Amino acid sequence: MSLESLVEEIRRRGEADLAAITTSRNVESAKILAETDRRLAEVHAEGGRTIDVEVARERAQHIAAAKLQARKMLYEAREQRLANAIAETRTLLEEYTHSSSYPAVLKRMMAAATESLGRPVRVMGRAEDAALLSKVAGKSFDPTPQPILGGLVAETPNGSRQLNLSFDELLRLREDQVRELLA
Repeated sequence: MSLESLVEEIRRRGEADLAAITTSRNVESAKILAETDRRLAEVHAEGGRTIDVEVARERAQHIAAAKLQARKMLYEAREQRLANAIAETRTLLEEYTHSSSYPAVLKRMMAAATESLGRPVRVMGRAEDAALLSKVAGKSFDPTPQPILGGLVAETPNGSRQLNLSFDELLRLREDQVRELLA
């Protein structure tokens, strides 16, 4: 074999090896690109799912918070309306003490007190009702003024038992019923 043919053989082998390496590199590069594209698609899909889940979660939280806020506002409005109605009821009771039927109510309250506590009883009320209560209770009337809307407070002479028939107490005892009626 001549030198020229040896050089030509080496060149052909080099070119064949270079072609094989280039082909192998292109195949490997294509695999890497395909794997990268596949991973990118997975990441993109996972990111989309994660975003969708996160958006749905945040949306649900916002809706729940809005519903809670609406319930709170509704409750506060209802409570304000009930407080106003109870205040108005207190005003009406105050006005009732100036009516012509109020003395009869005090007599019935006195009868209920003596029936419940027995005789004698000590009767107390508002300073404005002193004249009425002294007529109704007679000697049992204690002129010490009570801070009440109207009605009377009766107790046994030794103070062991008390019956509070004041409008304040009667309203307090029936406040739940009043709330139900006004709701």
